[in-house]
Amino acid sequence: MKKMNPVVHFELPAGDTKRMADFYTKAFGWDAHFLGPEMGYYVTVSTTKTDEKGMIENPGAINGGLYPRNEEMGAVHPSLVIAVDDLTESTNDIKRAGGKLLGEPADIPGVGKFVSFEDTEGNRLSILQPLMK
Repeated sequence: MKKMNPVVHFELPAGDTKRMADFYTKAFGWDAHFLGPEMGYYVTVSTTKTDEKGMIENPGAINGGLYPRNEEMGAVHPSLVIAVDDLTESTNDIKRAGGKLLGEPADIPGVGKFVSFEDTEGNRLSILQPLMK
């Protein structure tokens, strides 16, 4: 039986990340941290408390991010991020199962290796091989 890989992060596209971050902060009390152009103007959002290592304190909860909507990259719908042990092995599994990669794997400094994919139904998701801590 294949190991189950958990959903560890969600992502939401935005026409205006500042406006969207303000909405979720006011409506749900989330914290937002804006990253610069070197990270594609990504905004990390915390939905639950984390410890000093950034690990979730509330089992089952996940944090997420907001990103500028991008039609060319298919980044126009909410997405989930799945943690994997081996990005290369998982990309091969995705392709064998009928999915397709959306771009090349990339390093996220201090986080791990990441790549988005499309499943057999056209849904955009991503996988992340976290750095070992």
